[in-house]
Amino acid sequence: MGRRKVAIKRIDDTTSRQVTFSKRRNGLLKKAKEISILCDAQLGVILFSSTGKLSEFSSTSMQSVIQRYNRTKNWDNQLLTSMPEVKFWQMEAEVLRKQLESLQETHRQVMGKELSNMAVDDLQKLENQLQMSLQGIRLKKEQILINEIQELTTKGSLLHQQNIELYKTLS
Repeated sequence: MGRRKVAIKRIDDTTSRQVTFSKRRNGLLKKAKEISILCDAQLGVILFSSTGKLSEFSSTSMQSVIQRYNRTKNWDNQLLTSMPEVKFWQMEAEVLRKQLESLQETHRQVMGKELSNMAVDDLQKLENQLQMSLQGIRLKKEQILINEIQELTTKGSLLHQQNIELYKTLS
């Protein structure tokens, strides 16, 4: 006589349910131990009973199994999402490459190179840009010089007063 077929549904009687849980838990943990030994597999089983009691088995430390699971899961997610990301970064690289070429051309023009293929209007715009830049540079330079002159004047007057005080103390 063989085993009878068990219907897979929730067991209503709490005592029977607890006994079945205990037996099946032991069987599951035994199978986990066997597969880890026979197949040299790294595995972890975590079970919580309906009462909240924890049962676990791990072929190595449970923490290392969980960390490996998280690393593998993250790696798989990255593989799934990497294809659209690759296209995004390729487009981003192309935009940046075009910007770089434009900036390099502008730089060469500002330095006075590669002006032969520019129209008169473009040369006039470039000249106006350079004049505005030069004016801004001169204003900044003048402001720095004015600030330094004010500081030196203040220091000079302090030194002059200290000199007068020292002269009075000597007299």
